Amino acid sequence: MNIIINCRHMDLTKNLKDYAEEKIGKFNKYLNQITEATVTLSVEKYRHKAEVHLNVNGSVLQAESITGELYSSIDEVVEKLARQVRKHKDKIVSQRKSRGKSDIPAESMETAPSIIKNKSYDIKPMSLEEAAMQMDLLDKSFFIFTNASSGNINVLYKRNDGNFGLIEPIK
Repeated sequence: MNIIINCRHMDLTKNLKDYAEEKIGKFNKYLNQITEATVTLSVEKYRHKAEVHLNVNGSVLQAESITGELYSSIDEVVEKLARQVRKHKDKIVSQRKSRGKSDIPAESMETAPSIIKNKSYDIKPMSLEEAAMQMDLLDKSFFIFTNASSGNINVLYKRNDGNFGLIEPIK
């Protein structure tokens, strides 16, 4: 496993580098498919942040932690990653077990999800306020429309805090 350590707003000491490499290196014995681990350490005032990305056989496991001390941030992020690694490993094991017991061929189990519903409608140019009103009237969590001011297709969505979000393409 290749461990890359990046630092922001601080200098990397040998002790800190050794500590991070030792803690992250332990994951290699649980999952031998880890190709790369990227550790980002940063300090902003009294916030010490550790963020780790593990590349595991094409997928990424990611965790971050913010505490008052960098060593405890590393410990906390390692605990979070340990839970994710266990969950990932259990998922792999359960997939292997279900493949052996199933009468369905393995090729059909690995197919992508299929589209079960297809809906089409005219997208009319409208203002942002009109789109928000239309979305409320239809009681939907998102609404696709052509923005009358820019002419681009936009997506308006309802956020968890009750406000709206807007997704616009960049030209």
